[in-house]
Amino acid sequence: MSPIKSIIVHADASPRSSVRLMVARQLADEHDAALTAVFAVTSSFLEYPSVLGADGEAAVLFREIDDDRRRRARSLFDEAAAGAGRPVSWVEISGGAAVPALARCALHADMLVMGQHDPDAGFASGTPADLVESVLIASGRPALIVPYVGEVHPVPRNVLVAWKSTRETARALTSAIPLMRNAKEVHVTTFDEEEPAHSPGSNLEVGQYLKLHGIDAKLHRYGSAEGEVGESLLSLTADLGSDLLVMGCYGHSRARELVLGGASRVVLRSMTVPTLMSH
Repeated sequence: MSPIKSIIVHADASPRSSVRLMVARQLADEHDAALTAVFAVTSSFLEYPSVLGADGEAAVLFREIDDDRRRRARSLFDEAAAGAGRPVSWVEISGGAAVPALARCALHADMLVMGQHDPDAGFASGTPADLVESVLIASGRPALIVPYVGEVHPVPRNVLVAWKSTRETARALTSAIPLMRNAKEVHVTTFDEEEPAHSPGSNLEVGQYLKLHGIDAKLHRYGSAEGEVGESLLSLTADLGSDLLVMGCYGHSRARELVLGGASRVVLRSMTVPTLMSH
């Protein structure tokens, strides 16, 4: 029996919202899980607070913008949720900031499905650029992140695990086990040049751990990455033909600034396949 019993998918007004819902529905079917779409965007009143005192027309305009975002998001949801299949609940969280709202919802879910930030969606979606990493760090829950371009395979057949002996990676690996059980290929790689091949926590031991879960993984060890680790991971994902990348999300909040690790930042910016991350 799969431990994934509750899935939350983030809904907004961007066109890829329907793709995320499709991915989440197939995951829910695969794992017999309840599925909830949560509409959570940052109100335009909070995006431009300095304009509020200008005149009443600005307030009316912002209200119309928020209403339009909600209508478009709901229309995409209704279209994607139509037809036979697992029912999907709809929850609206409006009038505030998207990050804390979605992070609170995530505390009651086994997995999140969110979308990579699309720089071209901009103001229209109402979704902050750092939504994914902020929710990951605030909630501590695993998230399957869907890229904003390209074809997506909801049920992975070729998985690449980016291993590092850290809490974040261990959490991501454990969360991905239900997704890896039916994969045809699972690869585990590390670029940690300071970690001996047979040290405790090495990818050799990870392979043994996965074998106990019925997963036969192929191990790859690289002394160091050529350039950015994130770029090397993305290149290896393409070379292996992987349709799911599993990795830890590294970062922390400092005052009002979100400080993100290099590999996490590169992958979140340039990912081409769904990526399961956990903080």
